[in-house]
Amino acid sequence: MSNLEFEKPIVEIQKKIAELEKLGGSHGDNLDLAPELRKLEQKLETARTKVYGNLSSWQRIQIARHPKRPYTLDYIQMLATDFTEIHGDRLFADDLAMIAGFATIDEEKVMIIGHQKGRDTVENVKRNFGCAHPEGYRKAMRAMRLAERFGIPVVVFIDTPGAYPGIGAEERGQAQAIAENLRDMMDIKVPIVATVIGEGGSGGALGVGVADCILILQNAYYSVISPEGCASILWRSATKASEAAEALKLTGEHLIKFGIVDEIIPEPMGGAHQNPPMVANILKDAILKQLKRLKKLSTEKLLDERYAKFRKIGKFTTVGA
Repeated sequence: MSNLEFEKPIVEIQKKIAELEKLGGSHGDNLDLAPELRKLEQKLETARTKVYGNLSSWQRIQIARHPKRPYTLDYIQMLATDFTEIHGDRLFADDLAMIAGFATIDEEKVMIIGHQKGRDTVENVKRNFGCAHPEGYRKAMRAMRLAERFGIPVVVFIDTPGAYPGIGAEERGQAQAIAENLRDMMDIKVPIVATVIGEGGSGGALGVGVADCILILQNAYYSVISPEGCASILWRSATKASEAAEALKLTGEHLIKFGIVDEIIPEPMGGAHQNPPMVANILKDAILKQLKRLKKLSTEKLLDERYAKFRKIGKFTTVGA
């Protein structure tokens, strides 16, 4: 299993425990290592509490990028049934970095849309590391229009470092595709609940993030730019990413104070990859609770509140000439 740099003290204790258990097993009942094991287990618990109880913004970002972290398809498998995927934007191609399809969460019929990363090099190339092209955003809007037509809510999973910035994507109208989604999602006449499950990078995330309710996992982040990108601009060096992460205020604790997200979904100690089914169950309950609330609103009130939600984000001061 992949371990992060700041997890080394925990890993070292875990190795010692494994070695003692192996030693005890090889000697049968002739060697009583129980007292020593108890001491190490207590030490492990103390180390875990110390490390995970004081995570910096940069450390949370590292957890958000953990290769074992659940992705959109993992959550679909754990919290939904009858998933029927929709392919293509009816204009250019089918973008595998963005998935969409009809599904059922308990008894609730929904349209699920989300970024999808890969687990290995081959799949990451196929999924473009979760960085969608214009056709991905157009597919997402096509799916939302279908949901609107059938009167079913939209559930979005956000997990991308950003929209793909390649020449081909720019030639096919990347900026326009995202801008049109920002405009059109504001007018989708069914409830939209979005969850940032990992990385929420820039316009690539916001392109499917105009929602009535925005949830965020405890170790996910949502930002106008990646820490590395910010550091490269401000300090001319990506090595200042940890400083940029603190300055950007991009974790759930910061974002909920700013009114950008509505609820933080707790994760087990160490991250969502430590117990994906538990996180999926908590997330499912949160999504269903929000959908139940939103479905009580009239269409007019739903759209008015969505518009007001985004209009009040951010503060500025005008200075007279």
